[in-house]
Amino acid sequence: MFGFNTPSIDSKGRIAIPARYRNDFRAQNQNTIVITKDPQYPSLKIYPELEWNSISNKLQSLQGLDPIVRNLQWTILGNAYQTDIDIEGRMLIRIPSDLQSHAEISQQKQVALVGMGKKFEIWNIQNWEMRQTGGSLSTEILDVVLPESIKEMSF
Repeated sequence: MFGFNTPSIDSKGRIAIPARYRNDFRAQNQNTIVITKDPQYPSLKIYPELEWNSISNKLQSLQGLDPIVRNLQWTILGNAYQTDIDIEGRMLIRIPSDLQSHAEISQQKQVALVGMGKKFEIWNIQNWEMRQTGGSLSTEILDVVLPESIKEMSF
């Protein structure tokens, strides 16, 4: 699942998975997804259930006494929202209002949906364009020194 799309977000905070990705969900019989905060950017991550299980198990197994690890656990695990999608229908995903606020998409008509292989990212379109042109965002966390246990993980 790769590529860039700009689906509409309705007044209920829902977006539809673009048709080109629906077969992937159907083929894998993936009808549960998890949406959570991106720990580095004002964006969201959407994981199919199998990918989420892998990532969440790794995060849960890390030493929670490290303040950086703990902060990542709070951000990713503590903000996770699990929901079912109708894999035979339009595959509507409702994004909770707190996650919409984090990604700065609450008042938007469209969002940037970026396919990143085994997951998607949702961005405010202006923030996505700024990142693509090398601009920085006020909420970026780029100067954090990550523990070795985190460096090998892919979020």
